Amino acid sequence: MKNILILGAGLVSRPGVVFLLENNFKVTVASRTLEKAEKIVQGFENGTACQLLVEDQEALDALVKKHDIIVSLLPWTLHITVAKTCLKFDKFMATTSYVSDEMRALDTDVKAKNLLFLNEIGVDPGIDHMSAMQVIDKVHDQGGKIRHFYSICGGLPAPEDNDNPFGYKFSWSPKGVVLASRNAARFLKNDKIIDIKGEDLFLNYRVETVEGLGKFEVYPNRNSLPYKEIYGLKDALTIMRGTYRNIGWCDTLKKIVDLGLVDDTPRPSLSNITYKQMMADIAGAVATGDVVAAVAKKAGLEKDHFVIRNLEWLGLFSNEKIPPMNNRLDILSEKLMEKLPYKSGEKDMLLLRHTFIVENADETQSTITSTLIDYGIPNGDSSMARTVSLPLGIGIKLMAEGKIDLTGVQIPTKKEIYEPVLKGLSDLNIKMTEKIT
Repeated sequence: MKNILILGAGLVSRPGVVFLLENNFKVTVASRTLEKAEKIVQGFENGTACQLLVEDQEALDALVKKHDIIVSLLPWTLHITVAKTCLKFDKFMATTSYVSDEMRALDTDVKAKNLLFLNEIGVDPGIDHMSAMQVIDKVHDQGGKIRHFYSICGGLPAPEDNDNPFGYKFSWSPKGVVLASRNAARFLKNDKIIDIKGEDLFLNYRVETVEGLGKFEVYPNRNSLPYKEIYGLKDALTIMRGTYRNIGWCDTLKKIVDLGLVDDTPRPSLSNITYKQMMADIAGAVATGDVVAAVAKKAGLEKDHFVIRNLEWLGLFSNEKIPPMNNRLDILSEKLMEKLPYKSGEKDMLLLRHTFIVENADETQSTITSTLIDYGIPNGDSSMARTVSLPLGIGIKLMAEGKIDLTGVQIPTKKEIYEPVLKGLSDLNIKMTEKIT
């Protein structure tokens, strides 16, 4: 029996861990908070929980030495510490995170030790790679060329639980989502490289209709250009990866960015004031005046614009005291968490769609869409947790059974990984639906 060590017991960990336990692997879950690890393995004789501070290198060494496959579900900044420890003790490794430059630099050493470090085996990245490559390889095998490629993904509330003006809900800290609003983007469109500055990200969205679900905003997600090589899209004139959000998100987030609400600069002036006073300061207005009108003017909007109403709904013009934090980003994140949580019994939704414009071998053109719509389980696992950690669990099972004949730092774009993982996900009712027109 292979011994598997899971580092981290966050909100996406449980489904993958349970999958491995149900497949009779011996699994240890190590977490800074012991109770979180204990809750995940509860009821399984082959599951063990332990407390670990990853910064304690001696304790990390001792745990890694005792296991065969090491899985890091820690913040991505800690993966390299785990990776170097795995190298030291000749252990296989897996993560759901993007491969960092530091991780990529270990490839030669990992290959020299005949090890596999499998990364990006979640949903985005993960299922997106695997489902895209399945179509791309099929098109190329049939002599076709992919001329235009779009890959869009979003985690959103299920339509029936989408009941707030932002069209979004958080099951954990919103800070990462808010910080993503500052990312620049780059993609290829009609053979021309398009660069978008971070501050202009939300000006560059389009509206897309998904059958059965309605309209969504789509905005570009970071740098899409490397996927020309990663996916073997040598004939592509367009390559764009993006994010789905409900209608109104981009206009609202754009003004939140413009008003400086995602600024993390420490400000002593934020001590012991109200939200209304903070917004008055942003607008250069007096807190006793019409702060809503002043902020609207600062944002270049009418007072009754839906974006201003959204900020009002959020509570940013209230006389409530702000939390004891010294920067606007943390204050905003706290308010978003308070106002946009998933309530008991509510479901999230994972929406992933690839669109391929194909030039077929007979010179005709066709459009292939490949779509995943997955919902969370009421009072159970979220769709985000399932779609992140079940591909990971299946990938680890394949590694443990010696069914992946690859070494080095890898992502799941090769057929010998994506075919069995997608088959395993389909068996768990997580599957893409293809349509050709």
